[in-house]
Amino acid sequence: MRAGLVIVVIVIVLLLISGSSVFYVLDETEQAIITQFGEPVAGGAITDPGLHVKVPVIQKVNRFDKRWIAWDGDVNQVPTKDKKYIWVDTYARWRIADPLKFFQAVRNERGAQTRLDDIIDGETRNVIASYDLIEAVRSTNRPFEITEELKDITPSGDVVQIRAGRDQLEQEILTRAAAIAPDLGIELVDVRFKRLDYIESVRQKVYERMISERQRIAEQYRSEGQGRSAEIRGQMERELKKIRSEAYRTSQEIIGRADAKATGIYAKAYTRDRELYAFLRTLETWEKTLSDDTRLVLTTDSDLLKYLKKSR
Repeated sequence: MRAGLVIVVIVIVLLLISGSSVFYVLDETEQAIITQFGEPVAGGAITDPGLHVKVPVIQKVNRFDKRWIAWDGDVNQVPTKDKKYIWVDTYARWRIADPLKFFQAVRNERGAQTRLDDIIDGETRNVIASYDLIEAVRSTNRPFEITEELKDITPSGDVVQIRAGRDQLEQEILTRAAAIAPDLGIELVDVRFKRLDYIESVRQKVYERMISERQRIAEQYRSEGQGRSAEIRGQMERELKKIRSEAYRTSQEIIGRADAKATGIYAKAYTRDRELYAFLRTLETWEKTLSDDTRLVLTTDSDLLKYLKKSR
């Protein structure tokens, strides 16, 4: 009985091992090519999800993704038609459309990425070299201001009318690359520019132009501000002088009216009692002219001694 039990266990284990090598499962995101001794077997690709059967040991399942796959290229230095060297960074989206042809051409995704590097980078270089730089950086003919730093793109200073534009360049690269991709069992659906930039030497010149342009604009603003400041100060000085002049005139008018009023009061007082007025004026004169150490030499008929002589 023990021997029979051991045999049953061994049989079960062998069935499990053989079953795992006979059956395989594909999910909804996968497709497969069955190879026998490294070569695809008849029947082509298996794309239906579920449980499938293969010959154990001698046949192998090669799984491929059904979904869209990202391709991200390296940054390349590319010359434009007008001899401007720029860095171009692209990305794309692709999928495995024909698993059998894909397996025969590139074997796996790594091989596909390598081939796409050659195809997309090459077509990008060819398309960029066929157009001026302005075509790669603009998509429409929307008016824009030509500043100092843009004169490298538009030397004449005029607004250049683009004939293609960035979107059309991307579409042209996609069309050319997509025509080659089916030979690899690949469907290429989209190619885009991720980044366009000047090379370092040109970028430094552009930065210098941008700095110079901004400094020129700043100096213009400073000059306009100084002119406006001088205008405001001049207006302030004129208004201040006008206010001072009016204030001085008003003060002189007030002083004049006061003097006139005082003179009138003095005149009334003089006409009312001339002797008293003369006496008070004489006292005021003595008070203003004499001090403790003052010495005067006067004649006997001086008006200043008149009231002293009368009091004696």
